[in-house]
Amino acid sequence: MRTPGGWWRHKTTPEKVETYTRWSFHFFAVMEFFSVGFTSVAPLGLRLGSAAMLVVAVHAGLCFVTVSRSIDWTRGRRPQPTGLLWTLAAVTAAIAAAALGLAEHGPDREGVATAAGGVFGVILIFGPGIIALGVRSRRRAFGIAGGFAAGTWAVTSALGAPALTALFTSLIVLIGSVFIAFTAVFSVWLLNAVYELDEARETRARLAVAEERLRFGRDLHDVMGRNLAVIALKSELAVQLAQRGRPEAVTQMVEVQRLAQESQREVREVVRGYREADLGSELAGAQGVLAAAGIACTVGGATAAGLPAPVQSALGWVVREAATNVLRHGDARSCVVRLQVLEGRVVLSVENDGVSEAGPESMSEPSGSGLAGLRERLAEIDGTLEAGPVGQGLFRLTAEVPLPSRSGPTGPTGAVPAAVAAHAVSEVMP
Repeated sequence: MRTPGGWWRHKTTPEKVETYTRWSFHFFAVMEFFSVGFTSVAPLGLRLGSAAMLVVAVHAGLCFVTVSRSIDWTRGRRPQPTGLLWTLAAVTAAIAAAALGLAEHGPDREGVATAAGGVFGVILIFGPGIIALGVRSRRRAFGIAGGFAAGTWAVTSALGAPALTALFTSLIVLIGSVFIAFTAVFSVWLLNAVYELDEARETRARLAVAEERLRFGRDLHDVMGRNLAVIALKSELAVQLAQRGRPEAVTQMVEVQRLAQESQREVREVVRGYREADLGSELAGAQGVLAAAGIACTVGGATAAGLPAPVQSALGWVVREAATNVLRHGDARSCVVRLQVLEGRVVLSVENDGVSEAGPESMSEPSGSGLAGLRERLAEIDGTLEAGPVGQGLFRLTAEVPLPSRSGPTGPTGAVPAAVAAHAVSEVMP
């Protein structure tokens, strides 16, 4: 089952900022209702107070909808809610005028003028601030707040209020509405900046991948271009010699065979250079990536320095895949990586507190990736891999690799086995 708060942890950072922004302004609407709508019943009486509460509830609901539509428009998900913004402005002005009329001509009871004045001020402060979410120009956003403040001064002066009172009231409306409008403008700017930063990071990652592919393609071209050209020429020559019945055709085909074998060896060397992973770099990289994702990662135990290259390469891939699984599966908050160098073997364990909802089977993927791919790589150097939940929401992955004997390295020339290189070709080259 999804744990409480799991829906929040599954969101990306921009989505979290958007959710926070959206509900912050929704809270303004809720606060408006409870601060002046709900509290108007007692001083205004049941009948008049219920009507005032209903009117404020309508305004708060309209603000609620305007917030959602305006933020969606900001993110390009829907057109600008121009009609809704004009409706909110008209309703705000109408409620403010009604509240002002109630304060001037309403029942002569204690608290009526105070309650009506509260509705008047809060409505005129929150209304223009919410409208500012739906306009693109900052000048226009602050101009709307200034316009409502000027209208407040004009209406209160027309109703016979003293000049100082009208000025003071309009200043309160101006300061409050400008503050909410500034909050709206800043929140929209921050939201857009976070999304743009996330898009820039994704673009940078895609460019890095594209650059690496180009570099790999150049290396393969440098290795294979000349050999393939010679193979094509010698094959064409062998065909012509064979058609004439010349024995030199056999010599040419032997040379073609030698070049093909040499090309195969060079491709394996190129792939081996790309696929070998430094364990120390992978541990530091995994720690940095997990920390950037908000997952506390602790690396302890022995250091990777001095371990044979095949062992470091195999365990480096274990760390890389384990970090990927922690990010992609479950709701991990912490991860502990421990490296132990025992007598004749190296043990690497990666433990996190976010067991996937779909179970540990979801961490195993086909086609040479995930846990199945790790087992295949470790099997090449007689290593083992165990993975599974260990209770209390913990998932542990343990890789054990034997250290090569001093008489000689594991595999030919101490390199990653040919099967791993061939598997790398199948993954990198389409």
